[in-house]
Amino acid sequence: MSVEARRRFDRLILPLVDDGFRLARWLTGSATDAEDVMQEACLRAFLALDRLIETNVRAWFLTIVRNACYSWLAKHRPGINLSSELLQPRDRSLLERGGAAAEPMPSPEDMLIAKDEGERLAGAIGTLPLAMKEVLVLREYHGLSYREISEVSGVPIGTVMSRLARAREQLLASFRRTADET
Repeated sequence: MSVEARRRFDRLILPLVDDGFRLARWLTGSATDAEDVMQEACLRAFLALDRLIETNVRAWFLTIVRNACYSWLAKHRPGINLSSELLQPRDRSLLERGGAAAEPMPSPEDMLIAKDEGERLAGAIGTLPLAMKEVLVLREYHGLSYREISEVSGVPIGTVMSRLARAREQLLASFRRTADET
């Protein structure tokens, strides 16, 4: 490993590791599995760094993370058909909500409400088919544009828009059902 390669990796990739981890956690449904995926993704990124054109490093790295997730899922959960948009993910524990509320000193009641809403959202996202979950997380949690999501996922922009719309519709339907039950 050359010193220059290490410096370039530290400068370009290390600031993106948290974004990659969040994507991997959402796609695998587990922080532990996401750590395994991120080790592989960082190794792949380091080995391919000499071929990187520094125009959109974030999309490039998230593409590597995505592909590493799919490889990991295919190896460790072979019963999952990754190409099916109709696939419902296996039961997963609720995922931690990423990020803290920006309000100064929330009350304990506000904190409980926010935690409950975060768990409901994470649970609803967890029920989405993998392809829809992927575009939703890339758009809403990572702030990628449709074009960047298209680059990361390898599908046309129209498909990204369609998946995102269907994901949002399913989330709204899930929240409506929950509201009707209470």
